[in-house]
Amino acid sequence: MSRRNPKGRDINGIVLLDKDVGLSSNAALQKVKRLFFAKKAGHTGALDPLASGILPICLGQATKIAQFLLENDKSYFVRSKLGQMTDTGDCEGSIIKTQSFEHLNEREIVNTAISFIGDILQIPPMYSALKRDGHPLYKLARQGVEVKRESRPVTIHKMTYLGYANGILSLEITCSKGTYIRTLIEDIGKKLGCGAHVVELRRTGFAHIDISQTFKFSDLEALALDNYQTLDDKILASEAMLPNLENVYLSEAQSVNIKFGREIQTDKQGLFKVKLFDEKKQFFGIGECQENGTIVPKRLFI
Repeated sequence: MSRRNPKGRDINGIVLLDKDVGLSSNAALQKVKRLFFAKKAGHTGALDPLASGILPICLGQATKIAQFLLENDKSYFVRSKLGQMTDTGDCEGSIIKTQSFEHLNEREIVNTAISFIGDILQIPPMYSALKRDGHPLYKLARQGVEVKRESRPVTIHKMTYLGYANGILSLEITCSKGTYIRTLIEDIGKKLGCGAHVVELRRTGFAHIDISQTFKFSDLEALALDNYQTLDDKILASEAMLPNLENVYLSEAQSVNIKFGREIQTDKQGLFKVKLFDEKKQFFGIGECQENGTIVPKRLFI
């Protein structure tokens, strides 16, 4: 590929990557950034190396809306092993406890699993990227240090039972932001009295995006041409990832004012975020409506 600018290309938008198992989210990000030769890139909604599935990669200005994408619900396919607990909550860790599960019948297992549907409290796992005094918890866990974590509310919107055989329970789960599937499986195992851990995890939904809309990295590599055109056609517009935010179209004067950080007056009322479009109907950022009808800038592409 021709690379005229050593710093990379000014390209904006989102690549819907289907991350492979065994790859960290940051490693996947760097591979996509290099392939597109983008100046700037970031991911949203990190996935463990064990997990595969939807990982939105934000390029250029799209990195500015990553924080808003984190608010979205997500869906997962998960297979879990009953009767064993590991120190990480998944099959990458060491088994720390083994208990009998053979006495459990399918009805007990299903009823216990679906009892977690709704608003629940979760204690974040030690093997997570949450920070304590600036240090990721997983780094402390690797040092044998465990710190107290406060429980936090999450919502399990939907749980579909897919099957159970030989100690392996398969589920589809739709949940709110901040939900740890590893913790959910551990909690189901504890309630069953036998323990459990994740053996396979795949993110199949992200907001309104379905796994069928994503691309494997190998697919993107095959599309890479010297002029980048075929590859760039797979970049999703930033605003397309925010379907639940109302569109607000501004005049030239309003666009100038809000780009300078000034409030603008509209006929909108209430506290909610909106997508901002300039006089040419080009998306340029996120604003927030106020009770008095003004819109204040939150994150702008400038």
